[in-house]
Amino acid sequence: MESARTNEFDDLAPTRRSLIVRLRYYDDGKSWQDFFDTYWRLLYNVAIKAGLSDAEAQDAVQETVIEVKKKLPDFEYDQAKGSFKGWLLQMTSWRVKDQFRRRQRDIMHLRRQSATSTGTATVERLADPAGSELEAIWDEEWENNLREVAIERTKRKVSGKEFQLFDLYVVRSWPVSKVAATMRVNPARVYMARHRVGRLMKEEMDNLRRKQSEIT
Repeated sequence: MESARTNEFDDLAPTRRSLIVRLRYYDDGKSWQDFFDTYWRLLYNVAIKAGLSDAEAQDAVQETVIEVKKKLPDFEYDQAKGSFKGWLLQMTSWRVKDQFRRRQRDIMHLRRQSATSTGTATVERLADPAGSELEAIWDEEWENNLREVAIERTKRKVSGKEFQLFDLYVVRSWPVSKVAATMRVNPARVYMARHRVGRLMKEEMDNLRRKQSEIT
């Protein structure tokens, strides 16, 4: 389970050129599974934040992946024409909006039924929040994924205890004395963990951003 989770985070944010090439030119089931494992969480989180329910978001993810599989052979990896990141956002946006249209059709159907049975329409129209805000949601989730990747990669470079010292002191903002007492270490070791883990995490973020700018 841990290995599968590590593989998922390893490639979550930056698009890999080799994966795109394999998906475009080969009917490779493993590549498509890799694509799904890489991007489903990003697509799902964006759909949820856009206002879809869990079931609607799952449908949007599946339909986006299906649409990508159909359209990817026509995608040109040309920086001048736009990035894969932007193209995938467009595919996702269409599928999210499809879900809102389906929801609205269901609402109108219920309103007609209600009006017929009681003489009063009791179901109101729901607003569709998926518009200009979707791009901002997408960028935020993309950044969240970058951080998750950096965290997972950093964890593999340090001991579990060292990362826990960093997490308690830097992330959870525990006092040094409390961290040292809880973890039974010298306070100096807490400071060392903060410095080393923080430096490695920054390096991973910088590497990911550099790779992202080159590929996406």
